Amino acid sequence: MKPEVAKVVETELKRFAAELKLSDSQKTQLKTVLENAGERMDAIREKHPDVTKPDVIAKLKEVRSSLRERVEKFLTPEQLAKWDAGIAKAKTFLGHTVNS
Repeated sequence: MKPEVAKVVETELKRFAAELKLSDSQKTQLKTVLENAGERMDAIREKHPDVTKPDVIAKLKEVRSSLRERVEKFLTPEQLAKWDAGIAKAKTFLGHTVNS
């Protein structure tokens, strides 16, 4: 994973850990999920360096949807509600602008 992606993952992990009051086990699981999502976005950029902004937004939504499916396996219902609210308000996701 690129160092800049690793830094974004760490920042996101700290933010979600605090907001959701994650256990150590949940932090470990979320870190893996975020790293995988970051790597997927890196792979998309490398394969398609001239990708358009609408395409990037569509891919981000796919990655976020996949990530949501994974976090619902280890977050409590209350944490998941906060996760959804945080993601809905986010203007960036793993360092990428989501809103056009």
